[in-house]
Amino acid sequence: MRTQPTTNTSKQAQKRFSAFHWKGRWESPVAGYLFISPWLLGFLLLTLWPMIRSVYYSFTKFTLLDAPDWIGLRNYERIFADDETFRQSLTVTLLFVVISVPIKLVTALLVAMLLNKNIKGISIYRTFIYLPSLIGSSIAVAVLWKNIFGIDGFINKFLSIFGIEGISWISSPGTALGTLIILVAWQFGSSMVIFLAGLKQIPSELYEASSVDGASKLRQFFNITLPMLSPVLLFNLVLQTIGSFQMFTQAFIITKGGPINSTYMYALYLYERAFARYDMGYASALAWILLVIIGIATALIFASSRYWVFYETEGGRKK
Repeated sequence: MRTQPTTNTSKQAQKRFSAFHWKGRWESPVAGYLFISPWLLGFLLLTLWPMIRSVYYSFTKFTLLDAPDWIGLRNYERIFADDETFRQSLTVTLLFVVISVPIKLVTALLVAMLLNKNIKGISIYRTFIYLPSLIGSSIAVAVLWKNIFGIDGFINKFLSIFGIEGISWISSPGTALGTLIILVAWQFGSSMVIFLAGLKQIPSELYEASSVDGASKLRQFFNITLPMLSPVLLFNLVLQTIGSFQMFTQAFIITKGGPINSTYMYALYLYERAFARYDMGYASALAWILLVIIGIATALIFASSRYWVFYETEGGRKK
């Protein structure tokens, strides 16, 4: 009878020790840092450190062949005062962003609404429509696109059926940029999937109640779908704007910036300045100017969102 309290006390002590042991093991921040260490090392060594170095290089004359020579703000002065190519490439890039982003988002939204149906085999249709986004930025597709819009490409052969004489779409200053915009708009899959997820979250009761009140499909779209989908639209708009400013592969492979610099994107100019002319200091300055431009564009989008983004949890538009 006297050994029972000792046994109970021993068991309670073991439970307390076990609870303390597991709590210390799993709630320690060391375990979390160990799990994220591969990403953290990659970020520090492959992203943050190169960014810090590029800031330094932007204030130097650095050709990759000689040691960096500190010249202060001279690179930035040359860019803004004397570089006509900088202004040309920035103008082309801004035009590309302003045209391609709305077209891509509108296409993605319309296709997402068409695929937001409960019909047999709809998942297969979604998969096939999403495929261009997986391969659209590849070199192989860029080469294929170049052949499609070439003088002997598919587009001109199709037009010849109707007796229309085609042109070399990628060699004409008036149409070359348009071919790149069409290619980018064709890669709407990622935005479509995000829009589709947002459409799934809109309560069907809203559409049922509006139908009872006699609202048409068009009115439902503008009064229900767009307001409820506006946070998703904001997310897609920011992502696509940032991505469009960095457009490089398609312009490099298809047009190489021509003809007459009509598709000479900012990223293409930055690349050629760094790796064709070996002017790494000047290219670093161009890269940081691009970062500031993207930051300003993103800030303007967020500033305007208070007038058109609807947040249901806040009872209306963001204040």
